[in-house]
Amino acid sequence: MRASADARLPVGSVRVEVPASSANLGSGFDALAVALSLHDTVEAEIVDGPPGSARVTVEGQGAGRVATDERHLVVRAVHRALADLGHPAPALSLFCRNAVPHSRGLGSSAAALVAGFAAGYALAGLDPTAQPTAARVLQGAAAWEGHADNAAASLYGGAVVAWQQDGRFDAVRMPVHPDVHPVALVPDSESATHTTRGLLPEQVPHADAAFAAGRTALAVHALTRDPSRLLAATEDRLHQAYRESAWPDTYALVQRLRAAGVPAAVSGAGPTALALTSGGALPGEVPVAGFRVLPLPVDDAGVRVVA
Repeated sequence: MRASADARLPVGSVRVEVPASSANLGSGFDALAVALSLHDTVEAEIVDGPPGSARVTVEGQGAGRVATDERHLVVRAVHRALADLGHPAPALSLFCRNAVPHSRGLGSSAAALVAGFAAGYALAGLDPTAQPTAARVLQGAAAWEGHADNAAASLYGGAVVAWQQDGRFDAVRMPVHPDVHPVALVPDSESATHTTRGLLPEQVPHADAAFAAGRTALAVHALTRDPSRLLAATEDRLHQAYRESAWPDTYALVQRLRAAGVPAAVSGAGPTALALTSGGALPGEVPVAGFRVLPLPVDDAGVRVVA
């Protein structure tokens, strides 16, 4: 039942579906990402109860591990979105059905934030998939994370180029060529973004920076127009080798795939590897023991909201 204290909110409940994402795609550190067809679903309802409180039910990934009250990341994002519009935090009932693995480099936290901000704006009667509200969703989620690549992919779908300027985050969406068929290789081990970022040097050689700029630009062309260039486009000197100690098996797998001619990179902060195949299959000679192989088509739609 909807609480009388929240009478200013025109929508009592919403359902949000949000895709996973893979960021960096080689040298495009904090800049490139692609949305993948693996989805979390969030149902948020305003209920009677103390303002700002929440009851959260989680199924799937994160069940038994994440907070089930107002500390839950999605709840905090809902409340932040409503506060952005001047609405007090309502009492919420939240149901999360999670398919995106946590701490695996597939954008689970960005997906949760996009879902929360989208739900919050939708409860206030705004369409979070249309501008200018979508830009507010991106700003909220990216500012929380400190980078916009994963959040932009989950929000807009397809592939994205993301950037930050003067404290604001922005991104542009790009349609992915139909011959690009991503395959995620997901290990049982986990990785934390803050840990792997700590392995990066404060400075890199000028030659490596130039290499990264060229390969990132090539990746935009390869993803959208000419997938035959993806092997070169996904080569990296900027971050993966520095973080090998965090996921040596993943790094070795990426090198084996590339040696077999498969465009591959570490997905985000790892330890998942992403292969951008031409037909959705991996070469049989590349051993993948210890990794769950998930063909994940590009998600072209991004976040979906039903009020």
